[in-house]
Amino acid sequence: MIPKTFKEVIDLGDGREISIETGKLAKQAHGSVVVQSGKCMLLCTVVSNYKSADVDFLPLTVDYREKFAAAGRYPGGFFKREARPSDGEVLTMRLVDRVLRPLFPKDYHSETQVMIQLMSHDENVMPDAMAGLAASAAIQLSDFPFECPISEVRVGRVNGEFIINPSFAQLEESDIDMVIGASADSVMMVEGEMDEISEEEMTEAIKFAHEAIKVQCAAQVRLAEAFGKKETREYEPEREDEELAKKIHDMAYDKVYAVAKAGSSKHERGAAFAEIKEEIIASFSEEEIEDFGDLISKYYSKAEKAAVRDLTLNEGLRLDGRKTTEIRPIWCEVDYLPSTHGSSIFTRGETQALATVTLGTSREANQIDMPSYEGEERFYLHYNFPPFSTGEARPIRGTSRREVGHGNLAQRALKGMVPEDCPYTVRVVSEILESNGSSSMATVCAGTMAMMDAGVQLKKPVSGIAMGLITDTESGKYAVLSDILGDEDHLGDMDFKVTGTADGITACQMDIKVKGLSYEILVNALMQAKEGRLHILNKITETISEPNPTVKAHAPKMVTATLPNDLIGAFIGPGGKVIQELQKEPGTTIVINEDPVTEEGIVEILGTDQEGIDKVLASIDSLMFKPEVGSVYEVKVIKMLDFGAVVEYTEAPGNEVLLHVSELAWERTENVSDVVKLGDVFDVKYFGIDPRTRKEKVSRKAILPKPEGWVDRPKRDNNNRGRDNRGRDNRGRDNRNRDNRRNDKKED
Repeated sequence: MIPKTFKEVIDLGDGREISIETGKLAKQAHGSVVVQSGKCMLLCTVVSNYKSADVDFLPLTVDYREKFAAAGRYPGGFFKREARPSDGEVLTMRLVDRVLRPLFPKDYHSETQVMIQLMSHDENVMPDAMAGLAASAAIQLSDFPFECPISEVRVGRVNGEFIINPSFAQLEESDIDMVIGASADSVMMVEGEMDEISEEEMTEAIKFAHEAIKVQCAAQVRLAEAFGKKETREYEPEREDEELAKKIHDMAYDKVYAVAKAGSSKHERGAAFAEIKEEIIASFSEEEIEDFGDLISKYYSKAEKAAVRDLTLNEGLRLDGRKTTEIRPIWCEVDYLPSTHGSSIFTRGETQALATVTLGTSREANQIDMPSYEGEERFYLHYNFPPFSTGEARPIRGTSRREVGHGNLAQRALKGMVPEDCPYTVRVVSEILESNGSSSMATVCAGTMAMMDAGVQLKKPVSGIAMGLITDTESGKYAVLSDILGDEDHLGDMDFKVTGTADGITACQMDIKVKGLSYEILVNALMQAKEGRLHILNKITETISEPNPTVKAHAPKMVTATLPNDLIGAFIGPGGKVIQELQKEPGTTIVINEDPVTEEGIVEILGTDQEGIDKVLASIDSLMFKPEVGSVYEVKVIKMLDFGAVVEYTEAPGNEVLLHVSELAWERTENVSDVVKLGDVFDVKYFGIDPRTRKEKVSRKAILPKPEGWVDRPKRDNNNRGRDNRGRDNRGRDNRNRDNRRNDKKED
């Protein structure tokens, strides 16, 4: 018997709905829901161990997977089984994790797993926009200690109208693609890309999304009440000692405040803070350290955070001595690496990014093969964050989720500025060599300069800045920090990164840690970010003001040509012989794609040798060459035959035609070699298709003067059935042998 189910329906206001259902699937999980919109179905399950893990953080795992069966497809590759998550799945995991994690109690340390699976795909529904709703709804049905329901929605804007959770088709026309995560009271996360929109427009999009999220949060509450809200589980909280906390605060606060006010470098400041902490620990006995060691470290960190925040709020000063709006010194350089197609260095304070650009054909495009999306990227960016960039030695275990996320943010910031008619596939790689502050924003700046250095004709240069926020709810004071340090990221109430051109925002990423942040503060923060972004943009354009007009001498040149569909086979040749020969000799790379609209062949020619490129273009021109009837063309003899000479048009090498022996000269020609020889160049007249032979006809004699006294042979009379017209019904001498043989057989 099918078990009883509970269901809530959310109206999106335009005929679309999202339903949340529980009670049918995965009942041994601590919470499970199926979220459905159209034919798209997500199953989310949540489980959390009742025993705390021996760690001082929340071991939360958010896992999002798209099953190929959901779209009626097989996984690609040799092993027909879903394996490691794709970058798209990793990005969805990060979106959900960033909203959920702050809502668990800080002292809750039980192993917790949130697993979201795409079980049924609908090509008109983007499943990642519902992943946050599914995760929160499942948690609401559990007994986890969790502050309040949240949800996430995607916002697009088509023709000036905002849309919640747009389809793929609508998103193609949209100038905004943002995912917003929030509770009913507070916006907590924003990430997306835009087409150079203003700060005010971005704020309006966030407000619009928040209204939709409030409705989705209310639906979760109703579902939990109908299902039967569980009592929140009891767990062993972290040990607290208010007396010890006050003692350490009094011992550390003034000393930390003084070090913070000194405006020292990262390593000097770190060493000074470590010395203060060691002094405090040394003031306790061995027995006290054994009993309260973890609390001493915890309370020292709280005191340090309070002192640094108070310094900024009270005096407008920061850890490195800057004012709140001040940006660290910047220096840039392009063309640093001699062998790359483009390179740049961007250094801002103690953060440094080295970016490289590689240019290729469509064959090098990044192929995306997910159940919910298939396609390719002709521009993509990879970000690497090695441990030496922070002066640490850590295990290297492949590309981290953080590297995927930061690279994606920088890619979204830049991709709108790569022109649609850029013939190349462009790959940017950012190597972070130093980090104290936002390395993703350094990547945006370095990527901009590297592409301009490579000769990629960017529409406009892009810069990025990371901002912070410190607030005091009691006094109402707040401080927006431009170009934050790594320490300020940790101690602040908001970390937001904004990228854009001089004319508007192209991408953003925000994590808001304070509840009820007013839109007034958000707009002020965005406007301060604009000032900083333009300052950084000015530093970039001082180094390289516009893209180089051409690619570097050692970089490949790209030329595209169009080839009619019926000529593609001739260009490739039997078994690929022709195209392989063209690629081998001049050292070029040739890729042929079919235009989806015209169905013509788009030929991409990539090579460092212009002579090689010209040879390929000449071959295409030769195939495209169509002589006109009655015109005279120069030809060259390339082959001698008994019945004529094979000639090729000199303006279209490889385009051959037979010059029959009868068309060499007016006089009777016994031997072809008596008139022309191999390699001879002369003119011929083109007559089109000969109706008798059904082959192209050219003539040399037609453009030569007739010999003196020449008399044209009279034309044949087709109506006179004479000797030249003997056929099957006119048995003449040509049929006598056959008749004689028949008579001989009769006599036998």
